[in-house]
Amino acid sequence: MSDIKIHATVMPSAIRRTFGLAVLILLGSILIYMALSMTGAALVWRLFLILFGIFILWAANKMRIATLRGVVLTDEALQDTDGNILAYIDEIVSVERGSFAIKPSNGFSITLKESKPRGWAPGLWWRIGKRVGVGGVTAAPQAKFMAEILATMIPNQR
Repeated sequence: MSDIKIHATVMPSAIRRTFGLAVLILLGSILIYMALSMTGAALVWRLFLILFGIFILWAANKMRIATLRGVVLTDEALQDTDGNILAYIDEIVSVERGSFAIKPSNGFSITLKESKPRGWAPGLWWRIGKRVGVGGVTAAPQAKFMAEILATMIPNQR
C-alpha cells in the first residue's frame, strides 16, 4: 500500500468511540441484570432480555474491533485501512452529506451505480444495496474533508 496515493483518511474519534462502547456495554449489562433480577416475570420475557443483552454485548465487541480501523480514499477506491474495498471511484454516482441525507452521524453517504453485497463495520461504515455510509464514531472534520474530495473526483457530481 506504499505506492498508493491516499487523498483523505477518516479515523474514529477516541472520545466518541469510548462513549459509544460504554453505552452499548452498559445497555447490554442492564438488560441481562434486569432479566436475572426479575423473579415474577414470565420465562419468555426473561429469556428475551438475556438474548437481547447478549446481542448488544456482541455488537459492542464488533464495534470495538471495527473502530480500530479507519477509512481511506485513494485514486481507485474508498476502502478501510485493512484493504477491504467499500466502493470503487468509477462506481460512485453521488455523494450526500447534507443535514437531511440518509447517512451516519458525522459522516456522509454515497450512491453507487450497481448494488453491492451488504457490509457493516459498526461505528465506521455500512453498505446496503447501492448505498454506502461512512461515519458514526468518526471525526466530523475528517469525514467532511473526505466527502468534499470525493465529490470533486466524481465527474457528474453537482
